This record gives sequence, C-alpha cells and structure tokens, in this order.
Amino acid sequence: MLSQDPLGLNPPTRRGARLDVGDERPLFMADLPGEVDRDEILGHLLAKDPEQPRDEPEIAANIHAQLQHMGLSTWSISVHRRIRDAIGRLRPKTVLEVGASIGHRTAWLLDQFERAGERPTTLTLVEQGGKFGVILQRLLQRYDAMAWAKVVVGEPGQLAAEHQAWQLAAATNIELSQTPFEPGYDVIIVDAPSPQRAGLIASYLPLLNPNGVMFTVEPDMPSGDIDENDEVGMALVNGFNRWIEVIGDSKNTHHLAFMPLFGGTVVAWLPHHS
Repeated sequence: MLSQDPLGLNPPTRRGARLDVGDERPLFMADLPGEVDRDEILGHLLAKDPEQPRDEPEIAANIHAQLQHMGLSTWSISVHRRIRDAIGRLRPKTVLEVGASIGHRTAWLLDQFERAGERPTTLTLVEQGGKFGVILQRLLQRYDAMAWAKVVVGEPGQLAAEHQAWQLAAATNIELSQTPFEPGYDVIIVDAPSPQRAGLIASYLPLLNPNGVMFTVEPDMPSGDIDENDEVGMALVNGFNRWIEVIGDSKNTHHLAFMPLFGGTVVAWLPHHS
C-alpha cells in the first residue's frame, strides 16, 4: 500500500556548485583547468564534487524506504549522488525527468535546488502511473515547487511521439496543439525498465537543448542462455540490443560518457555542436 504521506520532513540547509548551460550561456565550469574541449566536458561534469554532502537527503531517504516497502527498485545512492553533482554544476533552467516513480530521484534534485538557493524555471516530471503522480504532486507541494514544476501522467513513449508531432505541426504554421513539454531542456533524466530504456533515450534525445545533457543508467545486460519462449528474458535481450543500436547511432550526433559507479554505470549525452 502507498503511504498517505512519505514526505513530511524538515527542509535541509542550502549550498550550490556551478556549470552554466542553456540558451546563450557558456557550457564551461568555473573550476575547469583552462580550455576544455567539448568532447571532454562530460568527463569533467561526471566527476565527484567533494563539496557536496555524501548522505542521502532526508526526504529522499524516507521515499527510498517507502520504495523498499513497496518492493520497487531505484538507482543506487552512488548514482544519485553523481547525477546530483553534475546537475549542481550545470545549473539548468529547464529539467525533464522521465520515469519519476514516487519521487526518490526527484527529491535528490529538489534538495539540490533548495540548498543551492537556485532553481530551474521549469521542472517536468513524467510518470505513467496516476497514483504515483499524486505522490509526486505532494512532493512538489512539500518543496513549494508547484509554481515552476509539474507532473505529466502518461505513457512516456507516446508523450514523446505526440510532442514531436506537435512540433512538426508548428513548423508548418499549423496551430500548435497544447504540449506538456518545453521546446527543449537543459537536463533530461530517463529511467525505465531495462527493456524500454533505450527506446525512450532515442525518443527524448531530440528534446535536448544544444548545450543540454541527458543522463541515464546502463540497462541490465542479459546473461546465460535464454529460451526464445521466455518472454521476460527475450524482452531483456531485445532491449539490450536496442541499447547497443542507440549508443552506436547517437555517437554520430552526441558526445557520450560512461561513469561506472557502485550500483550502475551513469551514461551521459551532450550534442556535438551548440
């Protein structure tokens, strides 16, 4: 059962780091050693920030416990810390989280924004489950974020396809239907079951701003012999094959970086040209 209120904790103190990104802003960290080539930016971005706290934020820890009680998985603390560090450097104006679940990763982001004293203009959370969407709304209310953050409930792949169709309609001067997404995002985080993750990466990469960065975690790799009648196993195989395709195709248009950590490998994309 879902807890009526897994979020009611006191807010933390504030602190922040910096990397400018987005429209008409440079994509260089103030603490980088001199000129950094564009293909090296992601490596610096994914480095550990020693000034950030190592402990899981209190509200995030509470949601983590709720996930365990519900038998749901989440990314490791090491992965969350590293993505939090990167976003702290990026200081994005527009953020999209696909697969927000009940807000564990979202709580990490909101904690970062609150401690830094600087928030994005838009935070969009995509979640397929309506009940989870209600919990996400409570989390946004807890951080007083309703004025600049929203929850979009729907199937993520279908939402991305509809958005791209609406953009095409706008390009041909046809009146644009209402879309829940911004024209582009400085940061996109994609989470989904391993068989679907690669497909969603491909669907949401076009929503990156020219200096935007996408983050995910490498999907599970199939192991051993899998019977072709094993639907779950074959879905994992097909999903990982699709992942290999997406990695190969996106290298033609994006810089990629892989950061192995305890509990998973963070993968990041940055367009070749701003």
